[in-house]
Amino acid sequence: MAKDFDLTETAVRDWVKQAEVDACERDGLSGSQREELAALRRDSRPRREDLEVLK
Repeated sequence: MAKDFDLTETAVRDWVKQAEVDACERDGLSGSQREELAALRRDSRPRREDLEVLK
């Protein structure tokens, strides 16, 4: 299947793993949790930089 869509086996394997996490069949962060974590990290970066300046 990967060859039909010109994908690497690793990409397909990662998608399957993420689908299992999202279906609560495997431990890990769901897609929405990953998005939320990324947003929180983006939001906290300027605050950490400000804190360093204040130190």
